[in-house]
Amino acid sequence: MKTGFQLAFFTLRSRRHNGVYISDWLPDLAQQAGINGVTVADASKGLGHDGKWHSASFFELSDQPLEIIMIVDTEACDRLFTLLETEKPNLFYTKTAIEYGTV
Repeated sequence: MKTGFQLAFFTLRSRRHNGVYISDWLPDLAQQAGINGVTVADASKGLGHDGKWHSASFFELSDQPLEIIMIVDTEACDRLFTLLETEKPNLFYTKTAIEYGTV
C-alpha cells in the first residue's frame, strides 16, 4: 500500500498551451516530472465553470470536455506542480489524497 494523490485536470479538446493541445502537452509534462501513468478520458458533455455546456457533436469535437487523471506519490506531485507553476497553463485541477496499490 502506498499513499499519494489523484490529480484530475479538466479541459476541452481544443485547448492549447504554447500551440500544443493540453491533452498532449500535460502527459508529456508529467513524464518530465517522472510520472508514467496518465489517463486522458473523453466526456460526452460537461457544464463548465463559465456556466456553459460543452460537448462533442457529430460534426465538431473541439468543444469536447476531457479529464486528464494521474495517480502520483508526493515527490512526483511536487515536481509536476513546480513545472506547472513555471508554465502557467491556466488549468483547473483537483488534488485528492489517496491510498493506492496493486492486489
